[in-house]
Amino acid sequence: MSQTTKPVLLSVEQLSIDYALKNGEMLRAVEKLDLQLAAGEVLAIVGGSGSGKSTTASALVGLLGKQARRTEGTIRLDGEALENISQRRWQQLRGLEIGFVPQDPGQSLNPIQSIGKQMLEALTLHGVSKKQAVARVETLLTEVGLHDAHRVLHSYPHQLSGGMRQRVLLAMAMSHHPKLIIADEPTSALDVTVQKQVLDALESIVRSKGIALLLITHDLQVALERADRVMVMQHGKVVETGPAAALFNQPRHAYTRQLLQSSPAFFEVPRRPLLKNNLPLLRANQLSKRFVSSGGQSHFIAVDKVSFPVIRGGTTSLVGESGSGKSTTVRMLLGLETQDSGNIEFDGEDFSAPSRAERLAFRRRVQVVYQNPYASLNPKMTLLEIITEPLVAFRIGCRHSQRERAEWLMDSVELPRRLLDVRPTTLSGGQRQRVAIARALAISPELVVLDEPVSALDAAVQSQILTLLDRLQRELGLSYLFISHDLAVVKQISDYVVVMQQGKVVEQAAVQQIFDHPQTDYTRQLLSHIPARSQTAATLSAAG
Repeated sequence: MSQTTKPVLLSVEQLSIDYALKNGEMLRAVEKLDLQLAAGEVLAIVGGSGSGKSTTASALVGLLGKQARRTEGTIRLDGEALENISQRRWQQLRGLEIGFVPQDPGQSLNPIQSIGKQMLEALTLHGVSKKQAVARVETLLTEVGLHDAHRVLHSYPHQLSGGMRQRVLLAMAMSHHPKLIIADEPTSALDVTVQKQVLDALESIVRSKGIALLLITHDLQVALERADRVMVMQHGKVVETGPAAALFNQPRHAYTRQLLQSSPAFFEVPRRPLLKNNLPLLRANQLSKRFVSSGGQSHFIAVDKVSFPVIRGGTTSLVGESGSGKSTTVRMLLGLETQDSGNIEFDGEDFSAPSRAERLAFRRRVQVVYQNPYASLNPKMTLLEIITEPLVAFRIGCRHSQRERAEWLMDSVELPRRLLDVRPTTLSGGQRQRVAIARALAISPELVVLDEPVSALDAAVQSQILTLLDRLQRELGLSYLFISHDLAVVKQISDYVVVMQQGKVVEQAAVQQIFDHPQTDYTRQLLSHIPARSQTAATLSAAG
């Protein structure tokens, strides 16, 4: 995106924000932050979990929590001072003047209202007639890559994938063509193809309407390719800011260099050694699943005759766009969804209709690490209680042996034992994901299902978690089923790759075959969208 000389739209000076802790102490989340953003300009704020970037975004839309307090600084939008305005004025600004795309679509959409009703409400709330709103909603969804708009509008949030829900929020934010769009991790849950569609849509609107975009992201690759300027935050402070090309070619701060060096898109991944055997631990055979629409008039085929093995002792990765059927397939493999047809084999035995005893035994041998480390850990439990929960549930060991096991697991995931008596609210995202991995390993499973385990983490922490997973697999002989939309990560960790599109498996093979000699147009399309260092350099050179 090219930067033009235009008057400043958003100006922030010396912004500091504190959080009140339960013990009465104050935690400084943002310290003396300065930024300026012009109309039509894109500024990306990059940083790891706990860097203060999301707190900054919340402050700029008047959505700081009760525990947060602005201690100093000013915020001006188009000349209007915002730091002391009423909530009623904030409600007027949000939607009309400021479009906000929050990080978690699961908590931002009403679960008991259809998508269509919520989109119409977002339009009519700010003066658009119902007739005009009805005419615009399908176009808005198409602009963010949701081409089956009729089905989406008649669906409820739980009937859509995470990526589809995120695009609905993007469409709602862009519905009134505001002066400023603040997007907090808008593409962290999206595959490379849809990520490109969403970012292209944002870029098109910025260019054509002169809208300013503040992009909050942990993905330095996205920031460098899409922003005019990049601001890097660490521990609540701005450590470096400047034009994207300058940060890419001549990063000044050690943390910026660490982010660049850690991104899987920026280095050549060494080949994983070939597995000595390709015997399956788990196998899907011709699995199919369809869902009836909310009106009961039609059905939607989510999974269509899917077959693939999960290799014993290796990593099998399931990739595809959001809505491709990955999540439904995994839910059937875990026994959380019943297939309409087909069968499942586990360790050579049929597992299509397990008894209660068989299901319990399966739970001991298969564990899951979920995508969101902030939602998957109970904030009221200590780390000791969280990690030993599976041991307690299966009545394994006494309290003393359970603590010993927890201490060994903390060592294994490279966390200090002293954290066992604290709660997850004090941890960073990377630390929380390590705890989730420790919990999954507590009962010594054979198979660990990793559902987007690093998508919410910055590049430096991603690299640490992937290295940890690789080491644990080698030491413990684990099998992984790895679900991801990030093909750069998939290339780094996988032995076998299964590519899904619209509910079907379109290609599956060893990781070298998929990346070096793809057989289908769809796989080649996915691979073409993986950012590479050379592509980033070319993009920045053209922009500069």
